[in-house]
Amino acid sequence: MKSFKSHFVFNRSQQNGIFILVFVIIILQVILFTADFSSDAEPPEISDEELESFQKMIDSVKLAGAEKITEVFPFNPNYITDFKGYTLGMSPEEIDRLLKFRKSGNWINSAGDFQKITGVSDSLLKEISPYFKFPEWVQQQQEAVANLKNPVPVAKKDINMAGLEDLVEVNGVGEVIAQRIINYRSKIGGFVDDIQLKDIYGLNFENRENLLRNFSVLTKPDVEKRSINAIGILELSEVPYFNYELAREVINYRQLHSGITSFEELAKINSFPADKIDRIKLYLTIN
Repeated sequence: MKSFKSHFVFNRSQQNGIFILVFVIIILQVILFTADFSSDAEPPEISDEELESFQKMIDSVKLAGAEKITEVFPFNPNYITDFKGYTLGMSPEEIDRLLKFRKSGNWINSAGDFQKITGVSDSLLKEISPYFKFPEWVQQQQEAVANLKNPVPVAKKDINMAGLEDLVEVNGVGEVIAQRIINYRSKIGGFVDDIQLKDIYGLNFENRENLLRNFSVLTKPDVEKRSINAIGILELSEVPYFNYELAREVINYRQLHSGITSFEELAKINSFPADKIDRIKLYLTIN
């Protein structure tokens, strides 16, 4: 107990120090709860010119930052992410259309495909499409399609003068088809128009197009068109696409209906080759 009381025994100088410390604490507490530390001082006035100057500075910093962020490098548009699409200027709807299309397992292979799927504006497509980078095989395919659409022009030869050796050089035209072309040409007295190649049996559309890239009717046979309302039955039977039986049916129809007003009208005759009207017009007229 004596030892415990010794901790509270102070000399005169220690007692004075404690008294001063307590006094200072009390004074500080009074100041803390009574003093008003709020400031009524008005902020400094800033002129409109200074505000405009600050705003220009802020805008220039933002613009510089935006240019740095949106710097575009070549990219494959099939792998555009939400963030990438946003930086390119695409709307959320446009980005969603692209992501939905890609999620279905489909691929974009051209700038036209990109616009068709996303619906971006012409102006945005013009701005970003130069940065599209597709795989090499896609570029090769696009070049091949362009070459088919815009083939290199060649000096065409006369189909009415072509021999067997000339015709078999065309891709898709073998000796059999070439001989059929020559035989049919002789039968009708020479081709009047390229459209008559439709009548060559076994010459499909693709091979016919290949043939017409190299050959065309350059010298036409001397053909005098005859009026179907004035021609006789024997003369009509000698016109390509007609025989005697068909010529007789046409003449009978003409007499029954007091004349023929259109080629399409002849389609009413059961045996008439309506699919060849475009070629028949090369030899006959309606007047």
